[in-house]
Parts: sequence; structure tokens; C-alpha cells
Amino acid sequence: MSEHITVTDEKKLLSALGLCARARKITVGVPMICEALKRGGKDMPRLVFEASDTSENTHKRISDRCGYYKVRLIRLEADGASLATAVGKQSAVAAVSVADEELCRLAEKYIRTGQ
Repeated sequence: MSEHITVTDEKKLLSALGLCARARKITVGVPMICEALKRGGKDMPRLVFEASDTSENTHKRISDRCGYYKVRLIRLEADGASLATAVGKQSAVAAVSVADEELCRLAEKYIRTGQ
């Protein structure tokens, strides 16, 4: 079930995540994302972006949760500091999720799947 995901323009994707943050349609941080997945409802994450420099434990935790709840997980080439800057946070961020369908489509424009 492994799919190869390529980010076509990481800079534009990070800008799109910044727009999602300004619209207040994101959840920041692995514990908060896991809680939002568990809670469900209208704020249920539809798409999760993970920084490239997360630990193996953090990667496994978010990957397992996304797999269980059938939410798409994208591992970015950007590190936690770049991801934090994009969404307006001061310290490094391991993951960000987007809850709004329209904003997910905006972010997915910069993602390509294939073998």
C-alpha cells in the first residue's frame, strides 16, 4: 500500500499551508493531530504533512494514526523549522494537518502521486 509521493513545488505548498493557517483550518503538532483524528467531526484532519526531520518514534506514531483513520500522510522535504515558519509558529513543528476539503485541494495541487 506504499505510494510514491512527490511534491512538485515545496515553496508553493508551504505558502498554501500558510494560507490554511491564516484561515484557522489547521492543527499543529503530533499530539493535537492525534487527538483531532480520534475526536473526528468537522475538524477531522483530511491531509497531514510531516516534517523531514521527525524522529523514528514520531514518524511511526503519526503514520500509524493516519493509517488507522485512513488519512493521507505526506512527508515533506522541509524540516520542522521551515514548516513552523510557513504556518506562523516560532519553534519547530513536526506535523501539520488540514481539516478543510477546499484547502486540502489547494495543497494537493502541489503533490503528485505515482510509482
